[in-house]
Amino acid sequence: MAAIFLVRHGQASFGAADYDVLSDRGAEQSRAVGAELRRRRVGVTEARCGTLSRQRATAAAALAEVAPSVVAKEDPRWNEYDHVDIAAHHGGGAAQDSADPRAYQAALDAALTGWVRAGDASPCAETWPAFLGRCRAALDELAATLGKGEQAVVFTSGGVIAALCGALTGQPDTGLLTFNRVTVNAGITKIVTGRSGTTLLSFNEHGHFDGDGATLLSYR
Repeated sequence: MAAIFLVRHGQASFGAADYDVLSDRGAEQSRAVGAELRRRRVGVTEARCGTLSRQRATAAAALAEVAPSVVAKEDPRWNEYDHVDIAAHHGGGAAQDSADPRAYQAALDAALTGWVRAGDASPCAETWPAFLGRCRAALDELAATLGKGEQAVVFTSGGVIAALCGALTGQPDTGLLTFNRVTVNAGITKIVTGRSGTTLLSFNEHGHFDGDGATLLSYR
């Protein structure tokens, strides 16, 4: 079987004017997850990332640790949902607030719930069915390129990982929120694919942030 490792990007700049930039901690997390993949002896034959700055920066830092000769191919289908647009249409315009991240998370959960329930009728530029469809298409296309025993790494975002995990466990609508709210920055999710199909093997692994690395653990 082939394996695909989905890596959430390192911590971005929550509450800042430009969210789409890795924080100092995010840069450290990116190197740490690369070192973890190297420790596991992951042989990277393919790498992908979205086009967002935080995803590309995470890919560059992690691959420098585990596969310096590999360059991640950018694909916008691995980009995160537009949280600003979703909040505007389904969450009363709730904005990121670094002083109260829990309140923002609650507002985002409510907005995402409304977005999912609205389906194709949502006024957002990208509806939930369209988002899920392009994430699944990106995964299916990558899986089709891998031969037996090959391994790929994708540097993406929490919503993408949550949507795919939900789909692979048969609960795409509820899975988005269930998985999304607990994904850690630079966590690792493993998917295996072969003749029997594509299967979620592990979700949100972050043992590389245990012990001495505990100070690097973050969810937002």
